[in-house]
Amino acid sequence: MKKIYFAGSIKGGRGDAALYKRMIDYLQQEHIVLTEHIGDLSKSKLEDLPNKEVAVYEQDTAWLREADIVIAECSTPSLGVGYEMAYAERFNKDVHIFYDASRTVLSFMLSGDSYFHIHPYHREEEIYPVLDAILK
Repeated sequence: MKKIYFAGSIKGGRGDAALYKRMIDYLQQEHIVLTEHIGDLSKSKLEDLPNKEVAVYEQDTAWLREADIVIAECSTPSLGVGYEMAYAERFNKDVHIFYDASRTVLSFMLSGDSYFHIHPYHREEEIYPVLDAILK
């Protein structure tokens, strides 16, 4: 059983939130997703704190250090997700980036970095066999 840090856009847009939830639900069948709130913001316990920005940063960076692997869905651009990818690389975490190639051009800062494992897809059904192969 792996500890997974799942990254997806929050402030950059929530258009893919339903996809994040389906991916997280799939991953949780056999693994621990440290950031399950990415698929359902009602599960976030930090948003109501007075210093929420600091609390979120401290919690997310702690989870990144704790994670065995990082799975990011990057179809919706997000400054925070980009930061998380760089942070994960700094701590030598295995990082897998998914994006819908039929509607998104991935940032060259991600696609040009040979450290990251990039997984373009055109249909959601293509994601799950790749996740299975990654997490074996």
